[in-house]
Amino acid sequence: MIPQIDEEKCIGCGTCPALAPGTFRMRDDNKAEVYNEKGDEDEAIKMAAEACPTQAILILPPL
Repeated sequence: MIPQIDEEKCIGCGTCPALAPGTFRMRDDNKAEVYNEKGDEDEAIKMAAEACPTQAILILPPL
């Protein structure tokens, strides 16, 4: 699983780093970013994606 953030949709609510802090963090411009694709268990990453209010987190299959 490869998480990605759609920057156009991200509103900087902070839900993703709260649920999966090993994978997501907030940048200085208050947008979320993926800094470690494998920083959390898959279930935590999926939960962060499902909890995103704007559906800005995309989960891609592994290459």
